[in-house]
Amino acid sequence: MFENVDVNDAVRRSMQTEKNAMDFYRRGAELMKSAEAKKVFELLAREEREHAEWFFNVYKGEPIDFEAFISAPPAADAEWIADLNAIKEGDFNERKAMEMALAKERQLADKLRALAERIEDEEVRKVFEQNAKSTDHHFQLIESEFARLMGMVHETDINTFVRE
Repeated sequence: MFENVDVNDAVRRSMQTEKNAMDFYRRGAELMKSAEAKKVFELLAREEREHAEWFFNVYKGEPIDFEAFISAPPAADAEWIADLNAIKEGDFNERKAMEMALAKERQLADKLRALAERIEDEEVRKVFEQNAKSTDHHFQLIESEFARLMGMVHETDINTFVRE
């Protein structure tokens, strides 16, 4: 079994990661040309905010003003934001943003599950597990929108193509 983890530190870092993801999706939505892709990123931004709040609700460390925390400007050195900002102006496109989001969501889900395995506090562990499941859903949502953008067969069309 894994060694224990500092729960408050893990929760605080996870809350920050969710805020970083929210900022990433907000910024990405601003840059999207496709109205559908923009809507997906706006939805993901709202859900990442909700995820940060889930962590906030089980955080027992130093008091935090959640609204001030979540409203603070994006941390430029945060990996989520730094990677998005690394795309040169004019080189941004939905494909790059979606590929980046897919990789980040997959990595985050794995990290959340690994942390959940190391947390003894049942309430906190459940938040990590719930967040991992939601992160998997984000991956599937992005993957579906990516397929639509790239003109690939959408999963809802599979039966049509299989029958023909």
